[in-house]
Amino acid sequence: MRFLHPERDERLELTLDEVFLVPGLFEGTSRTEVDLRPLDFPGGSHPLVSANMNAVTGKRMAETMARLGGLGVLPQDMDLATVRRIVAHIKAAHPRYDTPLVVTPTATLRDVQGIIRKRNHDMVVVCDEERRPVGLITQADLRDRDQYTPARRIMSRDLVTLPDGISNRDAYLRLEEARVRAAPVVDAAGRVRGVLTRDDATRLEVLEPALDSEGKLMVAAALGISSRTVERARALREAGVDAVVVDTAHGHQRRMLEAVEAIRAALGDAVPLIAGNVCTAAGTLDLLAAGADVVKVNVGPGAMCTTRMQTGAGRPTFSSVRACAEAARARGGHVWADGGVRHPRDVALYLAAGAARVVIGTMLAGTYESPGDFKEDREGALYKVNYGMASARAVEDRSADLDPFERAKRALFREGISTSRIYLREGRASVGDIVTEIVTGLRSAFTYVGALDCAAFHERAVVGVQSLAGFHEGTPHGAVRR
Repeated sequence: MRFLHPERDERLELTLDEVFLVPGLFEGTSRTEVDLRPLDFPGGSHPLVSANMNAVTGKRMAETMARLGGLGVLPQDMDLATVRRIVAHIKAAHPRYDTPLVVTPTATLRDVQGIIRKRNHDMVVVCDEERRPVGLITQADLRDRDQYTPARRIMSRDLVTLPDGISNRDAYLRLEEARVRAAPVVDAAGRVRGVLTRDDATRLEVLEPALDSEGKLMVAAALGISSRTVERARALREAGVDAVVVDTAHGHQRRMLEAVEAIRAALGDAVPLIAGNVCTAAGTLDLLAAGADVVKVNVGPGAMCTTRMQTGAGRPTFSSVRACAEAARARGGHVWADGGVRHPRDVALYLAAGAARVVIGTMLAGTYESPGDFKEDREGALYKVNYGMASARAVEDRSADLDPFERAKRALFREGISTSRIYLREGRASVGDIVTEIVTGLRSAFTYVGALDCAAFHERAVVGVQSLAGFHEGTPHGAVRR
């Protein structure tokens, strides 16, 4: 990467909003030629990572991210038994079909109501004891019904099913002809294997699943710094995670370096080791020297983070990632850009600055796949609650095993928002909507720069600096004109 005006721009500390990509010659023929596979370690068809935030990544998010070619990182506060259960579920999940919501014919409407909002496709499959679908239930079937009505009385028996192994094109056309959004996929014996939607039939043409060496979906997990760090790292590896993320707000500290060294000694090279967060070349080099393969970069830009306002510490996002990526490259390491993503352009700029992957948090928090149930405000609009991982709420959860006085002391030190509402938005209701928007934007960005893969994109990128007016000039402003 080079600056358009290096004599001036090299000295500036820049945010994502203050920079732009300068178009160059593209010698390819199509955006479909672009290869977005990350450069840090095998697995994934694109560089998107869902953040290890309690309100962002759980079983559903991690599974879907992997199926759509990304990587989900389970939070460090998650109980180990829960981690084991989730990892086992993800490893058993179908790499192409969504895991169906299944009830028996004797299940009640109340049972159905408890799970139907867990999927964007708005469908629960009613199956017999052999897992053969006998009916379907959607939100429309639940209106004006007693909550103890059995599923068999309200389900639709007019089933549309898809055979296992059907092509994406044929599946889409069949669903289009039947005028349904989704359908169960069944094997030769008629047992349900999963669910395929029209949206996913098209998405899976450009998004390949992130698979491990055994062809199973990938998942990562995080851990913090404590006296049991090495023990937990071993447990995560034994559970089957594909990468371990050592995470703390200020990653350039002695305890972090000691933890990374100890984990590396305990795990060897069994899994990639990611550590952070830092925002300087010195912090990056120290973590790599301690044994990290990848360094997580940025301090303070997250939507739920108050670190910069609370402490004054941090660094503008683009310059932070660029400086750390240059240092990492010199040592044969890589960096992940963490925080501050609001638009697909932000991911492209992070990759131009040298990031191998980009971590996304709040942008994914208001989707069907994020943990927690939807709530309704007074106007009936759906939302989910989001909170920072250094907030008072997160600190309280993390110190639940301590006595009340110790918990009260720890609660004094908080650097995050404890609650916010992330509303369900049309066009961004599912992680698939958001991943597709970003990935298609990235493919186009690569062609504008004139690159066919991530290495070439960073090498060829020319970045200019713009005013705030320049940024706003590039935002859509023609939706409504009077």
